[in-house]
Amino acid sequence: MSEKTAYFAAGCFWGVEDAFRKTEGVIDAVSGYMGGHTENPTYRQVCAGTTGHTETVEVIFDDEEVSYEALLEQFFDMHNPTTLNRQGPDFGSQYRSAVFAVDEQQLAAAKTMIEAVDASGKWRDPVVTEVKLAETFWRAEDYHQRYFEKNGPGFCHV
Repeated sequence: MSEKTAYFAAGCFWGVEDAFRKTEGVIDAVSGYMGGHTENPTYRQVCAGTTGHTETVEVIFDDEEVSYEALLEQFFDMHNPTTLNRQGPDFGSQYRSAVFAVDEQQLAAAKTMIEAVDASGKWRDPVVTEVKLAETFWRAEDYHQRYFEKNGPGFCHV
């Protein structure tokens, strides 16, 4: 087994976490926050839009079972990467689309995937997904973890 980590932000993290958790080769998926300037932010702070963070899912995967590129494909299929700071009914910078790469290889793969998605013609507008190197991942409060398993599926864009 070769364990790797990836970080994806595609709107509300409940559905994103649930989708990745069900992916073969994914060992774990954790809801949290990344991309902001406040240390150890709370959900309430992030939702206020003052921390700069986006709802992000940490994906731990076995890259012998699922490739990073396959996870990127799933990420771009699960949300609309052309809407700035919005997914479904959720809006604000905390719902922006982002890939936080752990290394230069992931960074390059994400940029290549965006070019492919733009070239595919699937979307009328260009991809606005933020792509940058990962920063500190702040785990969300426990009640956000495995939210759909605890509460049942609800309305979510994913």
